[in-house]
Amino acid sequence: MSQYRIARKEAVDMETIIRDYISEMKLASGLNRQRIFAAWDAVSGAERFTIGKEYRSGTLTVWISSSVVRDQLYFQRQTILSMLGDELSRDPLFDSSKDEVKNIVLR
Repeated sequence: MSQYRIARKEAVDMETIIRDYISEMKLASGLNRQRIFAAWDAVSGAERFTIGKEYRSGTLTVWISSSVVRDQLYFQRQTILSMLGDELSRDPLFDSSKDEVKNIVLR
């Protein structure tokens, strides 16, 4: 973070410093993945039935322990995708330029 020296006279907000640090340390993809998983738990209502999650190339794959819950979620996929996007857009640490959930696969 060489651009932020002690001698700097201008004030820099913490959000900018944190974003720069995340970018410089190449932490964005791992942080985004954790944010996506947390958003799934928050918007799906199926956290206690979720036994596994994986995110790769815009696809969120979720393993659900109950076939009944899985079927209900299947019919709500588009709504959940929209809610995930809304939830992630409110997260100041989520870098939407790097990751976006485009599809949900339920297993």
